[in-house]
Amino acid sequence: QVVALYFARSAELAGVRSEIISVPQQLTSLQLWEEIVKRHPSEAMNESEDEPKDFIKLNCEKLSADEVSELVISPCCGAVSLFIGTTRNNFEGKKVIHLEYEAYSSMAEAEIKKICRDVRQKWASIKHIAVHHRLGLVPVTEASVIVAVSSPHRVASLEAVQYCINTLKATVPIWKKPLGAVASMSLGPAPLPAAPIGRERQTTDIRSRGQLCLRTVNVNTVSARQLYAL
Repeated sequence: QVVALYFARSAELAGVRSEIISVPQQLTSLQLWEEIVKRHPSEAMNESEDEPKDFIKLNCEKLSADEVSELVISPCCGAVSLFIGTTRNNFEGKKVIHLEYEAYSSMAEAEIKKICRDVRQKWASIKHIAVHHRLGLVPVTEASVIVAVSSPHRVASLEAVQYCINTLKATVPIWKKPLGAVASMSLGPAPLPAAPIGRERQTTDIRSRGQLCLRTVNVNTVSARQLYAL
């Protein structure tokens, strides 16, 4: 059982100052709110038309900060926090003209949905979450990722945005490659040294998020750059 306490306007709408609500042993704050709304279905308390939503998009289109922030605006929220990640013109001291992004889209979307669920567990007041990530080539100064979060007060949305982008960078299978003035020139890891003819080299792919994958390739027929791409 949970004791719900009502103050100010909520007490006026509920018609009581407190009540005991029987609930399952495990209950989220959102589920509790839904139970309260069922008990007191006044128009002011019922926000069914503005239920929390997650907006996730991965594609090659140019991103719009206005569009993304508009998605999370809610009449019950006084804060919208936004993070915009853009392409800078340098990488490890080398000139960059654009970044190239590649994703395992289905898994990436599943991982982003998990991040959204985690956010709602950590910050119960969060209303809407939007995560848009651009794929393909992203020129200098253009946005590659935009994260927007709305909440009644600024602290929750600011902290949630930082958590979203940090976790996305660490766990979501999206890879980027900085490219210089010559489009085919990668500014990523240096080519692997050549191996003696007739021998095989075992390579380690550490680019998979959270996974370690070992592969054996014949270096007589595979170039150094192809080795990196495997």
